[in-house]
Amino acid sequence: MEGKNGHGTMEQSKKVDELHGELRQWRSNFHFMRDEIIFIDRLLNSYLFEPNTPNLFERLLDYQERLKKVVKREVTIAAGISKHENDLGGMMECTDEACDIQYYQRHEELKNGTAACLEDFQKLKSEIFNYAGGILKNRKPD
Repeated sequence: MEGKNGHGTMEQSKKVDELHGELRQWRSNFHFMRDEIIFIDRLLNSYLFEPNTPNLFERLLDYQERLKKVVKREVTIAAGISKHENDLGGMMECTDEACDIQYYQRHEELKNGTAACLEDFQKLKSEIFNYAGGILKNRKPD
């Protein structure tokens, strides 16, 4: 790697910008996911479901618990993203590849964790919507 004023620093800056762009995208995805979670939580706690549905209460409790786990996981990953984002400035100070590799490894771990969390949430959301769609009360307009 070249010195501070050489081509290596520009290259390093470009890499940091790319990583930072991914981090911003993950934050955006999580922000949207939080909004969806609020909606789903309100749906699950509403009185919009047919009361005579078999195992309704148990099913809703299961969904609520699974939703809480997703939220907890997202909070942990979001904290990791924030820390990683703060640490990215230190990547510019790296003078050897071993240092860079640590940043890239951490970034890949966060990428995998973020993708898995978002995917698990999408599956849960789909399951909830499919279930809820079939048992919502049919209200006739007045």
